[in-house]
Amino acid sequence: MAGDDVENSGGRAKRNSNRINNSSGVGHVASPTYMIEDTENQWTSWLVPMFVVANVAVFIMVMYFNNCPNRSQTRPVAGKCVARFLGRFSFQPLRENPLFGPSSSTLQKLGALQWSKVVVNHQAWRLLTCIWLHAGVIHLLANMLSLVFIGIRLEQQFGFVRVGILYLLSGFGGSVLSSLFIRNSISVGASGALFGLLGAMLSELITNWNIYTNKASALLTLLVIIATNFAIGILPHVDNFAHIGGFLTGFLLGFMLLPLPQLGWQHRNVRVRTGLKSKYKPYQYVLWVASVVLLVAGTSTGGAVPGRRRKRTLQLVSLPQLCPHLSMGLR
Repeated sequence: MAGDDVENSGGRAKRNSNRINNSSGVGHVASPTYMIEDTENQWTSWLVPMFVVANVAVFIMVMYFNNCPNRSQTRPVAGKCVARFLGRFSFQPLRENPLFGPSSSTLQKLGALQWSKVVVNHQAWRLLTCIWLHAGVIHLLANMLSLVFIGIRLEQQFGFVRVGILYLLSGFGGSVLSSLFIRNSISVGASGALFGLLGAMLSELITNWNIYTNKASALLTLLVIIATNFAIGILPHVDNFAHIGGFLTGFLLGFMLLPLPQLGWQHRNVRVRTGLKSKYKPYQYVLWVASVVLLVAGTSTGGAVPGRRRKRTLQLVSLPQLCPHLSMGLR
């Protein structure tokens, strides 16, 4: 990678004074066992902050459209609007939405994921719009903090194109799996995309295994983080299908988008001496092909998998899962 990794508990090989210079001005660092690329050059992260700004802007728009004071006058609500001094931006009663946000009907109108809308009414655009909607301030803050901590470092290492593709396609994959198994509720949130970034971090660690030191420590740390979040997802009233779908999509995409060339490949003088003939190691090509096949197979057969009916309230799924009970759903 181009910098210290998010899952870098063990870290990469430490730099030393044995540097191999070349005409491009980029060096390698020699270690007792292998060389690693200099980590000084990093991408500037701008896409992830833009994602955060976009999610906040969408939430403000949703609250403007929700207009709780006017809603309470035209239809019965379970209590008084919260923070009424905010006017039309005030929140639904806590008995209806304890996350300080809009009503489920507002989210449904503005693009929340709902099986009947996608399958019966052919509104496939909901598979993407739902990842930009959040059920409340708590839900939004939890997901955006997770996005900042995970996404910015990944974007610094791999650039905005690959991280953007990972985020959007993982969110889409999470929505697809969620819609297959959750038919009686609506779903909003970005955690499918966030779990996709976690899955990509795991596949990146596997496919670039040789550049890590303390490999077992780095792998164990990342697995503990992933397992903890999945364990939270099995609590009642939590849609874990979006987590699983996003994670699997990001895991497969990581093998396709995040492999790094063999050490020394970019540098002609090193490549000649080492006799490298291939940019990537053979196992990286195998993982790439296998991921493409599995991703295409999963996408093409996903629509044929019958979803099981489940009696649940609207699912709300955030990465930390701060609220297990809602009248609308999180993911």
